Amino acid sequence: MKLTLDARGDVNLIRGYTTGGVRIGERVVSGSCIVAADTLITEWEAPGATQLAASHLEPVFALNPEVVLLGTGRAQRFPSAEVREAFASRGIGLEPMDLHAACRTYNILVQEERRVVALLFPD
Repeated sequence: MKLTLDARGDVNLIRGYTTGGVRIGERVVSGSCIVAADTLITEWEAPGATQLAASHLEPVFALNPEVVLLGTGRAQRFPSAEVREAFASRGIGLEPMDLHAACRTYNILVQEERRVVALLFPD
């Protein structure tokens, strides 16, 4: 699906996605990634949304988000209690949703200049 917006040019925006990857700006990312307004991390060792562990989250916490969107592919999946607790103990909101909803919500929040980070897991 292609997402289009009249957007600020100085932030990472998700321009589209398929089951094989996500287009962030002009770059296509085929694996899991971390996206923030000014950061794109593609070399991330998280194996998948359901296998996500607290040990995978340090790059996320280093970005100091107020909310994290967890884009879990074609279907909404929920992370482990360990992962939910890691966010809760830091006062960071965690919102699991399917990939489409995560991409759309990220674009809205980042344009509102919110401190949002998206963890994206294309199927």
